[in-house]
Amino acid sequence: MQAYSEAYLGDVVENQGKLFDFVAQNFPDKDTADFIQVYMNSKTRKSIDEGQAYVNTMDNSELWNYFCKTDGFTLQKGDSMKGFVPDWIGEFYAYYQWYYNIPSREVIKNVPIDYLIKAYGGLHDLDLELAVKKVGTRLKTTNIE
Repeated sequence: MQAYSEAYLGDVVENQGKLFDFVAQNFPDKDTADFIQVYMNSKTRKSIDEGQAYVNTMDNSELWNYFCKTDGFTLQKGDSMKGFVPDWIGEFYAYYQWYYNIPSREVIKNVPIDYLIKAYGGLHDLDLELAVKKVGTRLKTTNIE
């Protein structure tokens, strides 16, 4: 059984990708990777993991405001991610969390952001489910760093 209903999956995947992209595009002097790390470990993301309909159906703008308020988040100075990478990482993490039914805080430990940035070139053109399965299979046979 998955973390939450498949009915929410498309929205969660799309909105998390858009959220990560929103942060990268609108805050070019802020650390996108730090934001992703904090977000994936947040109360907000835990609510999504638990299938709370109110949070699962928020668009990226509502999610950003909710996250900042609920988790008291403040962006840190640093480099933003460029191109399509943040959107893809957001979608990948959301689908990976749902597919393997593990907490988001475990996803970010098991599949570090730096690994996904390096693997982006070889994975982003694949169907999202296939990319998730490839990384999951590799994780079972090796230690991703």
